Amino acid sequence: MEILEKLYEMTAIGELINSPGTLLMIAISFLLLYLGIYKKYEPLLLVPIAFGVLLANLPGGNMNVIQATAENGIEHMTILEIAKNHGIMNMLYYTLIKTGLLPPLIFMGVGAMTDFGPMLRNLRLAFFGAAAQIGIFSVLISAFLLGFSLKQAGALGIIGGADGPTAIYTSIILAPELLGPIAIAAYSYMALVPVIIPLVVRFTITKKELKINMKQQEKLFPKKVKIKNLKLVKIIFPIVLATLVAILVPSSVPLVGMLLFGNLIKEIGNETNRLFKAASETIMNTATIFLGLTVGATMTAITFLNQETLLIVVGGFLAFAISIMGGIFAVKIYNVFSKKKINPLIGATGLSAVPMASRVANEIALEHDPRNHILQYAMSSNISGVIGSAVAAGVLISFLS
Repeated sequence: MEILEKLYEMTAIGELINSPGTLLMIAISFLLLYLGIYKKYEPLLLVPIAFGVLLANLPGGNMNVIQATAENGIEHMTILEIAKNHGIMNMLYYTLIKTGLLPPLIFMGVGAMTDFGPMLRNLRLAFFGAAAQIGIFSVLISAFLLGFSLKQAGALGIIGGADGPTAIYTSIILAPELLGPIAIAAYSYMALVPVIIPLVVRFTITKKELKINMKQQEKLFPKKVKIKNLKLVKIIFPIVLATLVAILVPSSVPLVGMLLFGNLIKEIGNETNRLFKAASETIMNTATIFLGLTVGATMTAITFLNQETLLIVVGGFLAFAISIMGGIFAVKIYNVFSKKKINPLIGATGLSAVPMASRVANEIALEHDPRNHILQYAMSSNISGVIGSAVAAGVLISFLS
């Protein structure tokens, strides 16, 4: 009996029975794993995050992230001391996440996999990516009025940019205590883009507007200026834009700068092919794994099961929906004053969810007119949304940190 008692004490069964909140968090991790694996909702990030949630909530594993306080003094410990006293997950969190290292590395990989060609060929459409950032600032104001601090409201609002790394980077600086719920909300809504965009479109765009054919508009009103040497422009563009952003919004350089650097080594060609492969494959994949696991490990029952989390989930959805509507109504206003009409679906892709938002918009357009392929036009607004959300994050960090 003594041996059986010791074996029972060795297990985590007793702790699980006495902790219904922990059991609920484990159930949430299983749900996220189901969505990532079976439903294929952003599996590259949702699966590591979900498994991080599972590891953090298994009693006795010592894999949950502990937020730094004056009492525990974690921020003043060395890496070895953190690993010894609080486990390997805290060591990874304070080394890779708290320092803000991983989101810029992921942005470098995103830049290496992004083609700015569609945006450069349709620069006027890029402005709708900026209009779509209205959701960020609308929810910021609303969250502040609901009782969140300005820093927390800023971190919550950035979910409207539909960019996971940007949301995580902003949360690390402004409200690290909300990192877990914000990351889950951001990536969950990114995964639900095929559901949210059609829902917003149904209530904001008429059937007549959905049938606006972009190629027909191009024939009726051809471009006056055409890019002769697109390859050269695509090399010059990230250099010039990085310089401008560094001058105007310095706090956004860690994200925008790394995004544009990744794009530059892609566009140069064979001379930097090894760098391009490292940025888009090795570094990107490694950073994604550690980002997902450590962010998931912040989500314990104590930090996640509260009223704030519910408000973040609701606020994140509103930020998403308002951002989509902002881009749509910006196109509608443009069409009032322009002979060359633009399909409002282009505005709906001003999110950073590349290329999913563009694919969803293209599918909706094809449903109403099988000849209306708008993918290349939607990508222009979509890609500019990536840059716009990172710049918006820089603005918030400058004003609120």
